[in-house]
Amino acid sequence: MTTDTPARLLQLLSLLQTPREWPGGELAGRLGVSRRTVRRDIDRLRELGYPVEASKGSDGGYRLVAGKAMPPLLLDDEEAVAIAVGLRAGAGHAVAGVDEASVRALAKLEQVLPARLRHRVSTLQAATTPLTVGDGASIAPETLTVMASAVAGRERLRFGYRAADGSETRRQAEPYRLVSTGRRWYLVAYDLDRADWRTFRVDRVSEPFATGARFTPRELPTGNAAEFLRRSIQRQQETYEFVVAFAGSVEEVSARLPAWLGTPVSEGDGGRCVVRGTTGDPVEWLAVRLVMARCEFTVREPPELVTCVRELGGRLTRAGEGA
Repeated sequence: MTTDTPARLLQLLSLLQTPREWPGGELAGRLGVSRRTVRRDIDRLRELGYPVEASKGSDGGYRLVAGKAMPPLLLDDEEAVAIAVGLRAGAGHAVAGVDEASVRALAKLEQVLPARLRHRVSTLQAATTPLTVGDGASIAPETLTVMASAVAGRERLRFGYRAADGSETRRQAEPYRLVSTGRRWYLVAYDLDRADWRTFRVDRVSEPFATGARFTPRELPTGNAAEFLRRSIQRQQETYEFVVAFAGSVEEVSARLPAWLGTPVSEGDGGRCVVRGTTGDPVEWLAVRLVMARCEFTVREPPELVTCVRELGGRLTRAGEGA
């Protein structure tokens, strides 16, 4: 029998998080208490925000159901390891759809993982090689979790940074947001040494650590981290505009192209759409990415992309004939 009420509540919550209905008598037997005590404990859980639903009958049952808010979850060892490994794999390769919220979740989980489970997570990740769909450089998940924790806690960061020309510096910054483009992770932060806003490619960051010094967030010039990053990339790169017409609906093309390439707009009867965008990526890479959309398309601009697609098409045709 568990006489410690908090411990009993945690044990009860752990049982209820198994997706099934628990008869009151079975719960009482598992906990070594009376059914009346079970009912009181259920009421306590409800007061804490856990949506426990009761069913009527000779031996009424209890089930944890979806509520209006997400209550804290209890995870066993295997569940914690599985979630941590999954989040680490996604975060380390900037897979589209794995955004800052996922990294924050990973940071929270790893903060409370017991040492034995941390070792299991690291061992499992080191022994596996993921086949990812991302095109960007791999980065250590620990780098992201340190940054995410600093963003959430409003702590200043120190880190080493390697610029595009290979020069290395030490930086101190007030981290604002982590932004994923689907290919790479970027940190938008206020650089204290340069007294200005900057974007940092996370795969070029080394040895980040939170200093413990708190700060009051400054107002970002654009008000939106993703927009600030887009403008920053355009300033740093020699960009060009492109126009591509697809033989497919807006819905079809949107599902097959990353959003950062541009937003499809219907053309004509709706069976075709056009994507207009600006990029600093090599035309060769853009040509390959368009082919990966698995949809008929015609490049309208620029001439360099038209030539590249034509040459790529010829090369692929010859490769197929050779087989």
